[in-house]
Amino acid sequence: MNKLKIDNSVFNRLRFVLVETSSAGNIGSVARAIKTMGFGELVLVNPRFPDALQAPEAVAFASGAQDVLSAARIVASMEEALQGCNFAAAVSARLREFSPPLIAPRALATQLVQDTDLHAALIFGNERFGLPNELVQKCNVLINIPANPDYSSLNLAQAVQVLAYECRVAALGDAPPVSDIGFHGQAAGLADIEGMYEHLEQALIAIEFLKPDSPKKLMPRLKRLFARTQLETEEVNILRGIARQILTPKQKSK
Repeated sequence: MNKLKIDNSVFNRLRFVLVETSSAGNIGSVARAIKTMGFGELVLVNPRFPDALQAPEAVAFASGAQDVLSAARIVASMEEALQGCNFAAAVSARLREFSPPLIAPRALATQLVQDTDLHAALIFGNERFGLPNELVQKCNVLINIPANPDYSSLNLAQAVQVLAYECRVAALGDAPPVSDIGFHGQAAGLADIEGMYEHLEQALIAIEFLKPDSPKKLMPRLKRLFARTQLETEEVNILRGIARQILTPKQKSK
């Protein structure tokens, strides 16, 4: 991936804006939420307490995302918060009679990823009062998270996490997650696997689990079973070791 493509990624074009946040813990939790999804730009508009970014609760709830927290900006107005953006999306659980077009989180995420000219801000309101109507009306779209209609109240950091997650999934597409967890051995060769089947068949005959004179349905079934596992070389060797141990004459106890 070249530098231009990296710089134009949605991860570098998306800003999270919190308006008049009341809880220091929520600010820290939001920093953590966006960092876990690969984002890092956080702007606070008039938080309702001083030293919002240094508050002990904010630092504690950031839990490893202190870099996002320390890089966050505090501004006095939405105009400052949206400098450099050409698209704004208000996030609200409350629908408005007069509002910009309503859009679902997944559809918005797809739009933000596909339109690389968009430098967007996702705007989240105060925990208790949400966003004022006049601010919502200035945005390009209104995002409503399709939660349980009988209880649609999401915590601020939870709402941020949902939007950040949808944007990450849209950006990554269907690519499988890269993981170094677990052992990944070398795939066994077809000749090695066939030799293992022959060895295993001899062992099963030796213990009279497989009768060579009867219809041989057992081995085809075992082959189908092992074919689904994508055997590795070490696994083939283990199975051959088991077969070898079965076939080795045991010294009778004295």
